[in-house]
Amino acid sequence: EQGPGTDDDHVLVTPPSWRPDLVDAPDYAEEVARIDGYNNIPSITPTPTGGRGLTHAQRARRVVADALAGAGLTEVLSYPFVAEGLADQLMLPSDDDRRQAVRLANPLSEERPLLRTSILASLVDTLRRNVARGQKDVAIYELGLVFRPGGPLGTAPIPSVASRPDAETLERLYAAVPAQPRRAGIVASGHAEPAGWWGAGRAVDWSDMVAAVQTVAAALAVPVVVANDPDHAPWHPGRCARITLADGTLVGHAGELHPKVVAALELPERTVAAEIDVDVLVAASAEPVQARAFSTFPPALTDVALLVGSEVAAADVEAALRSGAGESLESVALFDVYEGEHVEAGRKSLAYRLTFRAADRTLTTEEVNGFRDAAVAAAASATGAVQR
Repeated sequence: EQGPGTDDDHVLVTPPSWRPDLVDAPDYAEEVARIDGYNNIPSITPTPTGGRGLTHAQRARRVVADALAGAGLTEVLSYPFVAEGLADQLMLPSDDDRRQAVRLANPLSEERPLLRTSILASLVDTLRRNVARGQKDVAIYELGLVFRPGGPLGTAPIPSVASRPDAETLERLYAAVPAQPRRAGIVASGHAEPAGWWGAGRAVDWSDMVAAVQTVAAALAVPVVVANDPDHAPWHPGRCARITLADGTLVGHAGELHPKVVAALELPERTVAAEIDVDVLVAASAEPVQARAFSTFPPALTDVALLVGSEVAAADVEAALRSGAGESLESVALFDVYEGEHVEAGRKSLAYRLTFRAADRTLTTEEVNGFRDAAVAAAASATGAVQR
């Protein structure tokens, strides 16, 4: 009804006591439409706004999914709920952040009352279920959120529905919600290449997981560094790779699961897995790609074989070669690893092909030999390598 202080454009409304749902202006507009009759509202097609397309993060996440699917993996979607004893089965250290899980107040199942802190926690259960149903060769991946509280969470306030929460209320709401980074997880068992008339086939191994992560990084045009990580659960100490960005930012881990983890989870004997931080890769992929200037001059190729200790990672040797080879180095490729006759026990031979190219001239043999010797010297200093 109209009253004092109102005009033709405003109406003073007092809701009845039995209508607590009438709180703000949209509620009253809906009530007017209901009373007047929805059929009296003309049907007018709204003018569509111009589409802005997908954000960079959305496009990048699709690239990650497409790269993993293109590598032959099957995508799965699983619940983020896990059992309490899973952290022990994964052999996580007592001080590991992945043990700090959020407990649900009303879980769907009392057997799974926690939110996952690692996406592998869901994938290993999916793998076990598939193997139990006769699927011997399994390679699956999942893109999803994990929940990392990082400490005690605050108590979320209950804001009023009549107005937008103020800054303090929003801050308390955010403080009561755990961090939810987006991860990609991969697990596989059985054969990477099936057996048949063409041969015996090939079982999956830790290098397949490293290759899968490198495939994702390459699809996003993000260079990554692979190094050995001898102590990161739930992976095998000698078959775990640590993947980082060039600046050292951790991307994830890949390799073969620890035999005790495999036994505790009742997985196939040789089960491999990888987990990567998609948010880190997406952020790194936002940087423009700096393409090298194309050279019309021919490349100069030279091979070098180095003897190193068996415990030395090939990636460390490659990094040392790159650091000493100079700006004319175009690529380094490992093409042979040998342990056996003519190589003393506890050592291995790594053979690399170095490609050099100059932008303004054809390199001479003397220049290439100098670059090679400098690279070998850097490898010897960093890893103790000896040229064969």
